[in-house]
Parts: sequence; C-alpha cells; structure tokens
Amino acid sequence: MSARPRTTPAPSNWNIANALTALRLVLVPFLGWSLLADDGESTGLRILALAVFLVAAITDRFDGELARNRGLVTDFGKLVDPIADKALTGMAFVGLSILGELWWWVTILVLAREVGITALRFWVIRHGVIAASPGGKLKTVLQVVALALYIAPLPAELLIVAHVIMTAAVLVTLVTGVDYVARALVLRRKAATHRP
Repeated sequence: MSARPRTTPAPSNWNIANALTALRLVLVPFLGWSLLADDGESTGLRILALAVFLVAAITDRFDGELARNRGLVTDFGKLVDPIADKALTGMAFVGLSILGELWWWVTILVLAREVGITALRFWVIRHGVIAASPGGKLKTVLQVVALALYIAPLPAELLIVAHVIMTAAVLVTLVTGVDYVARALVLRRKAATHRP
C-alpha cells in the first residue's frame, strides 16, 4: 500500500508578511496628507512625507521576502501586495503633480501602464501568473528613488538628479510594459493550444 502524500496546510492570512502589506496601504493616506499639507511648502512636513514614503517602500521589500522564506504566501498577499504598491507610488505621483513639481503627462503615463498591467495580470490569471521580471524590479527601484528625491526638500540645483532618474524610470516603465503584454499574449496562446 503506498503512503498518502502529506499536504501542508495553507498559511493563515494573519501573518507578518500580510501585516506589512496592510501597513503599506494604511500609510498611503498619511503620505498624501504630509505631502499636500501646507501646499508642500513646509520642510518639516516634506521630511515627514519622505519618511512615510521610505518606510512604506521598505515594507514592500520585506513582505515578499518574508512570505517566500517562511512559507507565508497567501492569496490575500498575492492580490493585495501589488495593489498596495500601486497605491503608494500612485499617491506620490499624483501628489507631486498636484503640487506642480512633476509633469502630469509623466504621472498619467506611469499610472496608465500600472493599471493596464494589473488588469492584464487578472486577464491571464486562470492561465498562469506573470512573474515579476528583472526589468519590472528595476522599474520599481527607479520609481521609488526618483519619487523619494522629488518628495525630499532638496535645493533646486539638485533636482536635476531627480529629473534624470525619473526619465530612466519612465523609459523602463514603458519597456517593461511592452514586455508584460508580450508575455501575457504568449501565455494565453499556450493555454489555447493546450486546451482540450
């Protein structure tokens, strides 16, 4: 008689990785308030906004690692983690554009790409998961660094650094967006050819 394979129970949604993801979501309105209060003129509030943004960005780095390393990957985390990421960077992009410190076309372009890729992931989810690519991870790093520099109360002469990094972030955002579309189409095509 063959032994029945042991199945490991699914991890609880109540875990440290999901708590960090939820914290990132909770920090989004605090980022918006500290960035937009006093029309962005208060140095103290800009430093607070920078601190909130960086803390939230750091949770993005650790929640995924914890989930994978400790076997805490859940459907909740898979769904909410990218939403929390988009909410955080989206708030920063929109807030900076409201303050007139970042061109609206940059914000619209980046957010349209992010919403489109999220919709694309849901479109192909029954056929498989499109894993984050190295380009996608580079895109996230460039966006976070550029947004942090824009949020920080830097002297005008140092803003050129933020402009250069934001330009690189936008280019990588567009290139990886095209890559995700191509990968999604391949995934759908493979699923269609294997369908009975």
